[in-house]
Amino acid sequence: MDSTVPLIAVVDDEPPVRTMLGRVLRLADYRVAAFASGEDFLASLTSATAEQPTCAILDIHMPGLSGFEVQARLRAARRRIPVVFITASDEASLERTALEASGIRLLRKPFSSDDLLEAVGIAMAQGNDEQPPSP
Repeated sequence: MDSTVPLIAVVDDEPPVRTMLGRVLRLADYRVAAFASGEDFLASLTSATAEQPTCAILDIHMPGLSGFEVQARLRAARRRIPVVFITASDEASLERTALEASGIRLLRKPFSSDDLLEAVGIAMAQGNDEQPPSP
C-alpha cells in the first residue's frame, strides 16, 4: 500500500480487538500496524527504519505498560503521536485521566466504527496542526 496513506498503530492485548480495529481502519483506507503490548509498540519506534504512525490507538488496561504509561513514554521521548485511548472499563475518572494524558478521545468498548473513525480523524487533524510549517 502507498506509504502516503496514514499509518495507524493499534495497541491492544486482545487479538480479536486488534483484528476488528485493523479491519475497520483498513476498510477506511488506512495502513495499520498492530501490537499486542505497549512494550512492542515502543520498541517498534526505535528501529532505524521505523515509520512513526500518524495516530496511535492505545488500550488503557494491558499487562505490562498501560496505555497511559505508553503515552507518558511517548511524551518523554518527545514523540508527537496523537493518541486515542480505548477501554472496556466504565470507571468514571478515566475520561479525565485520558484528557490529562493528552489523549484526543476516550472510547469505551464496545464502540462503533463511526466513533472510531471520527476519533482517528480528529487525532490526525490535531497531529497535522502540531507539525511545523513546510518551507
